[in-house]
Amino acid sequence: MSTSEIATVLAWHDALNSQDIDTLLQLSSDDIEVGGPDGATQGLAALSEWASNAGLTLVPGKMYVHHGVVVVEQTATWAAEPGKSATIASAFRVVEDQVTSTFRHPDLATALAATDLSEADALADN
Repeated sequence: MSTSEIATVLAWHDALNSQDIDTLLQLSSDDIEVGGPDGATQGLAALSEWASNAGLTLVPGKMYVHHGVVVVEQTATWAAEPGKSATIASAFRVVEDQVTSTFRHPDLATALAATDLSEADALADN
């Protein structure tokens, strides 16, 4: 397990949640893939547009990591529906301290299945 992968994903969350788009882009590879229920897109311009317009806050919870893949269970809230929240999960690929892909899943079990991670990959302090 690499603590730099975890630190990168946590910093990515912080940048997204604070709308620090410059830092978010610095933490992401030029060809980052971003996917979710509405499909996938690629590149820094697409990430910037999504992060600026999604109105999404993701609070990290349980984390799982193995060979550059980090799965994070998250509490998600959207600016358009401030009274609602949902528990979702995202899978990140981190290479050389940059997020190269992130895909949102409806729940932790789906994210773990998509990445072949399991409870054996859970961080000890989850």
